[in-house]
Amino acid sequence: MPVGPTTRRRQLGADLRRLRERKGLSLEEAGALVGISKATLSRYETKGGSVKWPAVEALCREYGASEEERQTLVELAKEAKIRGWWRSLADPIPESMNLMLTLEDEVVREDHYSCMYVPGLLQTRAYAEAVHRASEMRCTEQEIAHMVDIRMKRQELLDREDPPHIWAVVDEAVLRRVVGGPSVMREQLRHILELAKRPHVTVQILPFASGAHAAAVGSFVILGGQSPELDVVYVDIIGGGLFMEKPEELERYKLAFQYLQAQALDLSASTALLNQASEEL
Repeated sequence: MPVGPTTRRRQLGADLRRLRERKGLSLEEAGALVGISKATLSRYETKGGSVKWPAVEALCREYGASEEERQTLVELAKEAKIRGWWRSLADPIPESMNLMLTLEDEVVREDHYSCMYVPGLLQTRAYAEAVHRASEMRCTEQEIAHMVDIRMKRQELLDREDPPHIWAVVDEAVLRRVVGGPSVMREQLRHILELAKRPHVTVQILPFASGAHAAAVGSFVILGGQSPELDVVYVDIIGGGLFMEKPEELERYKLAFQYLQAQALDLSASTALLNQASEEL
């Protein structure tokens, strides 16, 4: 899995904090050693904004980092400015999608719970168009087409040589909600069945019979990074999404997903329900 700019930046921040704490220095003390403010060093560690590699090199020396650690962190700082594929698109990317695209381009796994629509990575073009047309009522057809193009482009990560593992727990309501009409919905359900045959795509259905469950508040995605401290949770809200990365937040959603997996049908029964829903359309 290639390491992208956001992963590099977030890893750099986590490592700088680890080295400082190992040395027993406060933010103010460490910043004074290399001539940067407490606020600037805090920004470096919390992964916000750009970072200057000479400052990283100076910090590493003050922290007593090994030569290997110093070289690794300086390289991370230099490479953190490299941009992703979406930066080359002619039309602007909506701000609400920018971080999601950045993170998703670098994940090693994604855990999805969907209660309203099929997860974006598993959508057909026709289904995605119907979803955007319904939810983006003030957008022009050109804007809708652009958003759908982005979604289709995102799906290319499924075809990578070393793709992330996608595990989707999908509420039965998603199967029963006829988006775009019966033919579009039938095509969508068959598309999920085909994707689920891939070794890196797992789909479970959470049936109505399960009753109350651990994620009644709505859909979410756990974006898994190269290491646990790089994990992020994305929660759907109207007009965009909310990103969370505090340990207690991550733990809560990871636990919820484990409960959802346990409450959902197994893979064989999930396939049977998908086939049944498709045949009933």
